[in-house]
Order: sequence, then structure tokens, then C-alpha cells
Amino acid sequence: MGAVLLFPATDAIGASCCGGGSASSLVLPKFSDSMIDISFDIETYDGFWDQGGEYIPNPEGSDLMQYRLNSGYARRFGSRWQGSAILPYVWNRNNYTGIRSSTDGLGDAAFSFWYEAFDNVMCIWKVRSLEDLKPAAYFGLTLTVPTGLSPYDDIGNSFDVTGRGFYRLDGTVNMEKTIYPWTAGLLLSYGTHFERAVNREYGNYIKPYHKTLGDRRLATISAGYTYNLPMMNTITATAAYSYLDEASGTIDGSEDPATGFKKRSASVTLAYATMDKDKIYKIAWNKSINSDGWGENFPTTGIITLGASYVFR
Repeated sequence: MGAVLLFPATDAIGASCCGGGSASSLVLPKFSDSMIDISFDIETYDGFWDQGGEYIPNPEGSDLMQYRLNSGYARRFGSRWQGSAILPYVWNRNNYTGIRSSTDGLGDAAFSFWYEAFDNVMCIWKVRSLEDLKPAAYFGLTLTVPTGLSPYDDIGNSFDVTGRGFYRLDGTVNMEKTIYPWTAGLLLSYGTHFERAVNREYGNYIKPYHKTLGDRRLATISAGYTYNLPMMNTITATAAYSYLDEASGTIDGSEDPATGFKKRSASVTLAYATMDKDKIYKIAWNKSINSDGWGENFPTTGIITLGASYVFR
């Protein structure tokens, strides 16, 4: 039940091809040179789903919180190629059945490399041909690096965790289409963890074994509306629904029934962009569904994110 940073690469809200939308990863707008992105997450743990999908609230008096400061940078390497890096810093503040814990440290870093499968900005005002319906499509690889504290490091209990302790490689397809004032998006991702040796759990040395976590599948659909403000500034409202599924892991080649989970969540984002789309300010709310059948073996959380991006042309 400890606070665990699971999504360092999917919490960042980047600019769309037009500079003001909301994607699920740090992506440069077309024709821009680089971008700095800073965001702050406030995550509240409301309970959890057991392995059968039943929702179980936290005991009365519990207070489980995690705060994350995410620092991101993206840079273009060619007309269609770009890369990005995100490094979170995590604070855990927990009170659970009388156990109080307060820790902080780095979370897991993420490094991405993206290919843009389009030559021009794909945002349009009016559909004149079938070609106008072609979306902006990004194809990417993301490597998650275990720079955070995991259960396999020298920590006291699960409330001290700031990372998962495994390398993971994700392949992602991110598609977005804007026909002003509407935007639709689809993100599909598949990730696999790399096996690692384990000889310590929560600070105690144990008989060594090899462990891996299960493959991960993520799907997110979104829809947004852009409202034009004076001076050609814009504000975009986006609603999204995500489904995350991670298969059971293994210990020395045998299935580990304690791992594997499912999670469904919904989010709403407001993004304010200046006229030239070089400054973007965001606020987002992501919420798990606190009900039976909406997840398995996973905490239910609510996340508020405040963020800002600056794009260099």
C-alpha cells in the first residue's frame, strides 16, 4: 500500500503538434527546437482494489500522500526526430494504521525517442479532402531507468518507496487530430520489464533470486475543445479515459501471483497557451474509479497536476 511512482513518463502533459493540446508524454510541437516542462503532482491514495477487483477503502484515520516534482526536457534532432527526458523528485507523507512515514528522493527517470510520421502541422480549420483527416502520428520508445528507491534497496518499509526497481522499455503510438475547435487523440503503449537479480527486500538480505515484472499495456483516448481568447491566446479543455494492464511477473521463471494489476482512470485537463504557443500552462485532475471491477491489485488514487512548458523555436 506504500506510495509508488509508477508512471514517470505518462504524467507529463506535453504540447500537441499545434503547441497547445495535451498528450500523454513529453512531445515537441512541430518545427520547434526544444522545450522545458515542469509539473507538480499531488496524489492522494483513497484505498485499493484487491486481486479479485473488489474496492477496499483505507482504514479510518489513514492519510496517504505522494508529491512529485517532474522536470522534463525535449529536443529536436532532425526534421522528424526528437528526444526527451523526465526526472521526478518524490515526497512521501503517510499515516496508515498508526504507522507514520515521511521520506523523499528521486523517482524513476524516463528517456524517450520519437519519430514524427508527418511533414507539416496537421491542425486544420476545415476538411476539404480525405488527406485533411490524416492525424499527427508519433512513434516512440521510452526507457524507464530505476533511479528511485525500490523495495530491493535499503529502505524500512513500503511507504519509503519512490520507484519500482526495474528497467522497462515501452513502445508507443501517439496519434492526434485537430479540426478546430475540436481535438481527438489515441495513445497505445506496450512495455516490457528487464529481469534483475534480487538479494534484498526492504533492507533485509535474503537468498538471491531473479525477478521480472509482467508486460504492460496502456490505452488512452481523449477529446478536447479549444476556445480562442483575446490576443489569439487559447485555452483547451481535454477529457481522457485510460486503461492500464500489467501481467503477473515471475520469480526464477515461476509466476509471481503477488504482482500484476489493472487500473481504469479518467482525467480532465485545462491548458492555456499564448498566441505563438511558446508558453503553455496546465492543470489536470486524474481519478481512479472507486468501485468494484474498475481495477485489480492496485491502489485507487486522485492526482492533481500543475504544470508549465516553455517552447524554444
